[in-house]
Amino acid sequence: MKYLAYHEYKPRGTFDFPIEFYYIDKSHPRYQMPFHWHMEYELIRVLQGSLQLSLDQTQINLKSGDAVLVQDGTLHGGTPQDCVYECIVFDFNRLLQDCHVLKPEIQSIIDHTIKIQQFFQKENDICRIVDCLFETMKSAKRGYEFIASVILWQMFGLILQQYMYTEQDTKEYKNRIRARKIKDSLLKIHHEYSQALTLSDLSVEANMAPKYFCRVFRQITGKTPIDYLNFYRIECACEELLTTDDTVTDIALRCGFNDLSYFIKSFSHYKNTTPKKYRNMNSAKRKNVQD
Repeated sequence: MKYLAYHEYKPRGTFDFPIEFYYIDKSHPRYQMPFHWHMEYELIRVLQGSLQLSLDQTQINLKSGDAVLVQDGTLHGGTPQDCVYECIVFDFNRLLQDCHVLKPEIQSIIDHTIKIQQFFQKENDICRIVDCLFETMKSAKRGYEFIASVILWQMFGLILQQYMYTEQDTKEYKNRIRARKIKDSLLKIHHEYSQALTLSDLSVEANMAPKYFCRVFRQITGKTPIDYLNFYRIECACEELLTTDDTVTDIALRCGFNDLSYFIKSFSHYKNTTPKKYRNMNSAKRKNVQD
């Protein structure tokens, strides 16, 4: 099963109920949340620890009880610290496609002419609504689909009522354009991480001079292009370690490392453990959860 996907196309939930719930802890292959985007909205709630989240050049530090709302198309990625977090991904357009109430307000959200407040601290009115939504999705009791849909309506209604949004300004527009260019280079990493990639290869994808590309890339992701490439390769290796029985050497080669010792050194740098120990420890955790 492929957990890592830079531009995610997977439909969420069902056609009539386009909402899906995810629980993520250290044993999950996507614990580190590499940079990606999707055309659905996403709610993220931190249960314990902290999550350093980047949203189109905005840095947010989420702590236990905090929540964030990621609008569609937003480039985002996160670094957890002893963190357990949950996500609900939902298709805003499909959820409201037949709604004629407040159509101008809904359209302004869909068109991104307004930017919804992203960060909600613990015990904020929105957080209390978000908590109800997550508990409803987790319980999945009879009729939960109706309740979850109503809660989402309530959340967006409160956002509009309390003016938890801003008009998109020129700076915001320019940031989105720059993020869009960086998406092209990240997409190349996603598709070709197993191959030899240079700084020049990645800057060409973004149509930027290498020096300027490095600066913008670091502003958005918090890493240099090559550091991020190695980080992504290690994340892909983690997934393979947990979902296949292949040897560490075979996985290293498939993930772009031609030198096994360098792979182990890089893996230890990002994960503070060896590939073999990582596989043994997290495979056991996932087995216990499934049992």
